[in-house]
Amino acid sequence: MANNNELTFDMLRRECDPNFFQFENTSQLQPLEDSIIGQECAVKAMEFGLKIRAKGYNIYIAGETGTGKTTYARNYIKKLAETEKVPDDWCYVYNFDKPNEPMAVNMPAGMGKIFHKDMDDFIKILTSEIRKAFDSEDYEKEKSEIIKEFQDKRIRLLEKLNEDAKKHGFKVKSTNAGIYFLPIIEGKTLSEKEFGELDEQVKDEITEKSTMLQRETIEIIRKIKNVEKEAEEKVSEWENKIALFAVGTHINDLKEKYKEYEKISSYLDRVQGDILANLDDFREEEQPEEQQHLVMPWPKIMESHADKYKVNVLVDNGELKGAPVIVDFDPTYYNLFGKLEYENEFGTMTTDFTMITAGLLHAANGGYIILQAKDVLSNAQSWEALKRVIRTRQISIGSMKEQLGMVAVSALKPEPIPVDMKVILVGSPGLYQLLFEYDEDFKKLFKIKVDFDEEMEWNDENTVKLARFISLFCRRENTLHFDRTGVAKVVEYSSRLVESQNKLSTKFNDIVDILCESCAWAEIENSDLVRAEHVNRAVQEKNNRSNKYDKKLLELLKEGTIMIDTSGEVVGQINGLSILDVGDYYFGKPTRITATTYMGEKGIVNIEREIEMSGTSHSKGVLILSGYIGQKYAQEIPLSLSASLCFEQLYGGIDGDSASSAELYAILSSLADVPIKQGIAVTGSVNQRGEIQPIGGATPKIEGFFELCKLRGLDGKQGVIIPHRNVRDLVLKDEVIEAVKEGKFHIYAVKTIDEGIEILTGVKMGVKRKNGSYPPGTINYKVYEKLKRFAQIAADFGK
Repeated sequence: MANNNELTFDMLRRECDPNFFQFENTSQLQPLEDSIIGQECAVKAMEFGLKIRAKGYNIYIAGETGTGKTTYARNYIKKLAETEKVPDDWCYVYNFDKPNEPMAVNMPAGMGKIFHKDMDDFIKILTSEIRKAFDSEDYEKEKSEIIKEFQDKRIRLLEKLNEDAKKHGFKVKSTNAGIYFLPIIEGKTLSEKEFGELDEQVKDEITEKSTMLQRETIEIIRKIKNVEKEAEEKVSEWENKIALFAVGTHINDLKEKYKEYEKISSYLDRVQGDILANLDDFREEEQPEEQQHLVMPWPKIMESHADKYKVNVLVDNGELKGAPVIVDFDPTYYNLFGKLEYENEFGTMTTDFTMITAGLLHAANGGYIILQAKDVLSNAQSWEALKRVIRTRQISIGSMKEQLGMVAVSALKPEPIPVDMKVILVGSPGLYQLLFEYDEDFKKLFKIKVDFDEEMEWNDENTVKLARFISLFCRRENTLHFDRTGVAKVVEYSSRLVESQNKLSTKFNDIVDILCESCAWAEIENSDLVRAEHVNRAVQEKNNRSNKYDKKLLELLKEGTIMIDTSGEVVGQINGLSILDVGDYYFGKPTRITATTYMGEKGIVNIEREIEMSGTSHSKGVLILSGYIGQKYAQEIPLSLSASLCFEQLYGGIDGDSASSAELYAILSSLADVPIKQGIAVTGSVNQRGEIQPIGGATPKIEGFFELCKLRGLDGKQGVIIPHRNVRDLVLKDEVIEAVKEGKFHIYAVKTIDEGIEILTGVKMGVKRKNGSYPPGTINYKVYEKLKRFAQIAADFGK
């Protein structure tokens, strides 16, 4: 007799009809270039997050690995960035006020490189032009005239001073150190030694006269010193004129060229002033080559005074066609924030502003940077420093030792550079939740969450897009194209990945793996296109490479080492179904569940729980069974029952409530003394009202029990009971569907415990009559009668 709960073969998998496609093969399709499949909500969030420029509206893209998060972000943002303004170049130049704090200057894209070349050219001509100017005859002639003019004034003043000195018995001696008065006695000028040999009275008289003479001649001495100073200033003024004449044209050209940039104009003024203040450094003669090796050389950095006028182009955006988009997978501290490089010269570590190097954040300034959240958090100091940049909106270049509070290697502190960019982190949903919960800055700095789904609707639009994605893959990898049957099988495989007849997977990494392997099998068979059989072969071979433990478990079941019955009937014994996950592969396996019932007041004892092998979800499921039995059978009599549940030959932990319905079936079988068909396995959880609830992994559980039955021989009585709400999740293999079609294997979908127990035992559950009793011979009647007998015995025993 037909069972209304039994599923027909066409309900076991949704098939993709190859005739749906309006092409013969994917070479005739437009490749899916600038779109993403099935992520409408994520796309809307991304578009909004990129449009809003307020502080803190950076983006976290959350999703499982393989959903195309990074690829989508890179492609979409690059397209958007092409329409945006190219940001300025940034350079570091010497700071004349604070030499240890190099100055940051910005200018339009491409100008940094030009400014660098202009200053290099200026430096090259600077020294040679100045030396050439000071080596000219005109310079020497004018300088001699200036010196002669002031020497004449000085000589006249000295002559006057000498006349006054003679009147007091002294002679004037002029040296570079100053002017001295030497005493004269009897026409002879005394030396210091001779002066010391004089009588004290004579020395006192001479000293007194010298003091008087200095007071009288102080004005002349002051005039002489003023003349000397005036001479130096006149020579310096003349030399400045010479220097300005030599390089003035060049510096003025630079000022004119960069007059629109206030900071650079100010810098060039300081360059000019520094040149005039340090002319001697540019006039030094180079040493002959044969003498250079005799002198200890200085470090190469800043070899000459003019090197301080160099320009360090930190960021050159001259080649960009829009805003920058940086994608990086190695976000170390120095990669992100730049660093100071050093040179070792004779044991001395030296650096200067020309050795400042940019980080990825400098390159992304004015645009976008895409980073992997896990990589950023895995690098010391990178995460904290990144948050600081976002908060302060400026990048400071320094040693990581400074960030850690250790002694800094360099005294250089480059001026921070202001930043305006969007930071996009890509990571898992779990990592997002951890950061949101435990990092108080995260929710302030990453206010936009772009949540990528693992699945999408199986509709016509997404099916066509998936076909276009396959076309893109074939063109990009320059491999064989898929015909319509091959595409249909890929669509079905995508459905199998999410175990749903209404959904498709968005884990395109897994889909690409099958595409690659399908192409390989087609090429091995010398096929001109990838067809359905090649996709099926790829899926099967992929499973074969990972199903070692599945095969070993089947061997143990075949040998009887693990005891599972697939025929016959047993009271209080049932085959439950569970999932084993070994990382890259998971599969279903049957487990024998036994139940014993007896008089007592312990209730239902979960043996796994008693020995701490049961997880919380499984323990909860067992406790629900007590609620179901009490609510159904103990409304008029006290419940005097002890029951023991055990997962036989289980040596590891167990969790989940998907076996709770099987456990209840076993208890009811034991109480009613009605045997359960061992050829039918069960999965599904139950609530206190006896309703069967959906579970996960229905497809691999069915296939796992089918493999065992096939191994022992299908007898037409075997099958699996699943929750009715899991029918839409079935994506079974061809051989299972074929066995169902031929009546060799059966799959039942039930909504209640009542429906399930009738399939398992062949006995009606029985509906309570108006008088509160159940029809004789039904499961409910037998269970109630036994519980009533237990209660009566317990009552009599209590007396």
